[in-house]
Amino acid sequence: MKFKRTHTCAGLSLEDVGKEVVIQGWVDNMRDHGGVIFIDLGDRYGTTQIVFDPDLTKEGHELANSFRNQYVISVKGKVEKRPDGQANEKMSTGDIELYASEVELLNKSVTPPYDLQSIDKINEEVRLKNRFFDLRSRKLRDNMIFRDKATAIIRNFFHENDFIDVETPILTKATPEGARDYVVPSRVHQGQFFALPQSPQLFKQSLMISGFDRYIQIARCFRDEDLRADRQPEFTQVDLEMSFVDREDVMEIIESLFRRLFKEMMGIDLPEKFPRLTYQEAMQKYGNDRPDLRFGLEIVDLGDIFKNTEFGVFKNVLGSGGLVRGINLKGASPKLSRRDLDDMTPFAKQFKAKGVAWIRMNEDGPQSPIIKFFSDEEQKSLYETMNAETDDVLIFVADTKKVCLQSLSELRLLMGDKLGLINENEFNFSWVIDFPMFDKSATGEPTPCHHPFTAPIDEHTDKMEEDPFAVLTNAYDIILNGVEVGGGSVRIHNQDVQKRVFKMLGISNEEAADKFGFLLDALQAGAPPHAGLALGLDRLIMLMLKLDSIRDVIAFPKTQKATCLMTEAPGSIPESQMEELALESTVEDED
Repeated sequence: MKFKRTHTCAGLSLEDVGKEVVIQGWVDNMRDHGGVIFIDLGDRYGTTQIVFDPDLTKEGHELANSFRNQYVISVKGKVEKRPDGQANEKMSTGDIELYASEVELLNKSVTPPYDLQSIDKINEEVRLKNRFFDLRSRKLRDNMIFRDKATAIIRNFFHENDFIDVETPILTKATPEGARDYVVPSRVHQGQFFALPQSPQLFKQSLMISGFDRYIQIARCFRDEDLRADRQPEFTQVDLEMSFVDREDVMEIIESLFRRLFKEMMGIDLPEKFPRLTYQEAMQKYGNDRPDLRFGLEIVDLGDIFKNTEFGVFKNVLGSGGLVRGINLKGASPKLSRRDLDDMTPFAKQFKAKGVAWIRMNEDGPQSPIIKFFSDEEQKSLYETMNAETDDVLIFVADTKKVCLQSLSELRLLMGDKLGLINENEFNFSWVIDFPMFDKSATGEPTPCHHPFTAPIDEHTDKMEEDPFAVLTNAYDIILNGVEVGGGSVRIHNQDVQKRVFKMLGISNEEAADKFGFLLDALQAGAPPHAGLALGLDRLIMLMLKLDSIRDVIAFPKTQKATCLMTEAPGSIPESQMEELALESTVEDED
């Protein structure tokens, strides 16, 4: 390069008028106005308008005329104030322009396959294939900068609160944590495999036992599971652990972190305390364990009202142990057409529901195809229980517990959006606590609701074997606008309790020693009470920026099929490397 950069493409202002400077970057846009060429030159910091006047630099003007979009150039020139009325308020440098005296072409570029400033209109596979172009778009550039600033605030916050940043291994041992592992064959130990960590869980517990009482890591984690908009096979989490604490201490530090983060990044004041719901309350009122509290429309249990009903649908469901529950869509009748009401049934069928019943509360009385099957007493109790008033719409689902709750949960979100009840500018945090310790597998056996290192509530420890599905844990999830952004728990720090949990999960002493031996040994070495939490950094940034896809906050994301279109990973490896690793492919060549 002939010139050394003195300023970035966002670093010039009226204070620099008259100065001779050098800026370098990519050609974003070119315009020829009667012989004078204007170029918008951009870098990750911003954009500056360059003026190539043939009267000032004939050679530079001729060279500029050969430039194309995304060429890399270096420009030397004088900063001038833009003529009156021509300032561009959309640019941070919109009050000035740079009159070029010399220019150097640093490199050419092929023409981008799409307009980099209109990426929302482009097929995502095309964008991921050309991610090196995509990341030059203002949208993704700003997303990456936002993420960087947020991460810096998070690191600084924890350092100020005496946490120590410790890196844990990427090559480790497979441990069951609820998802499939990515495995790595060992060349030195043929037939043996490393696993990429689903989380640093066991290492951070070991750090607590080692005396590092406050640990933090911005950790890379890997899970070989099916993908969706807010999930990737490799992701980043803010991982923390604390000794000599209970769950209140962990929740308090997380609330303090979010208050700092949202204030500094977005100027938003979050409340001193976030609302808390038990798992049972969340499921009862909202049908899921990650409720969106930006609006009401709570689910109401109607089982007692219809326990003696003669209405066949409700009677059969309740008689077989199912649920009858409903939601009052307050004041929704004038806003919902008959088609809107009928369309709820095909929507709910996506979640295995057989149908959705409804009642309009009209001025001249309730209207519905089903009220003729209800007794006067049932109708009276129903309207009182659901606080029904004129213009309300009552909707009902009767089905198995799982289907009923999921269907109403999704209907609640659908209607909240359709009725304009969701404030997209609100950031509503809440905690869900007191989770069950065990879920029931398809065969009726206990499986961990969170992970097998979660401690039961003290008073429930003794009844673990007697009534496992009644045991509650010291687990806690933090929810933002109906999305889980983090989860944690008080950990088991007693070896005997940990062995009992393994036994409840059908893990033999031999298997426990093989998979978790080092943890069981460590728990005998003076393990302190400890607790922690992990925040999904990618998901959190996505929500803060009000985006629909986690891929827009990750520099080089994978597709929903877990592939990288830019690098064409995963790919095959040479036969010689397969032999070194003692591997043999069972996949037939496609010929």
